[in-house]
Amino acid sequence: MLPADGQNFEQWLESRVARFATRRYDWDALKFQADYDPKYRRAQMRYVGTGGTGVATDMNTVPAAHFTFSTMVIPAKHEGPSHIHYDVEEIFFMLRGTLKVICEKRDASGTVTDRWETVLKERDLISVPPGVYREEINIGDEDALMCVMLGSPTPIRPVYPPGSPLSQLKR
Repeated sequence: MLPADGQNFEQWLESRVARFATRRYDWDALKFQADYDPKYRRAQMRYVGTGGTGVATDMNTVPAAHFTFSTMVIPAKHEGPSHIHYDVEEIFFMLRGTLKVICEKRDASGTVTDRWETVLKERDLISVPPGVYREEINIGDEDALMCVMLGSPTPIRPVYPPGSPLSQLKR
């Protein structure tokens, strides 16, 4: 990738820096889930691209070429509902807090055929392959803060399990 037309090397590289001071937590990116059930309230802070939350554009991010990168805050006792990415690997890297991650395989009818869970703490990481349902639950008493990376510059929106009421909600 080379500088865009009209940009010198310094301008180009400066456009690829996302500073914490210019970020804000977006509590609205997944608000449709929290409106359904407050336990799903969480926030995204985008750095590279817009991630898989359904946010179409964010001019305050570094353009995504190969992946997206954001941080996510999940308040104590809140969770990210079960969902699947068919097209991308998703990585969670814990910065602080305690998160239970549940991964499942389901058959065509939506019946769980395999289930696995683990607890992630500070500096733990999980890479969830495409085609595996994942759910994150903050089981700690403080906000959980994690980095989230998706292996595509424009991932397909996640899908909820068959029968999940979230699959019927409008974003």
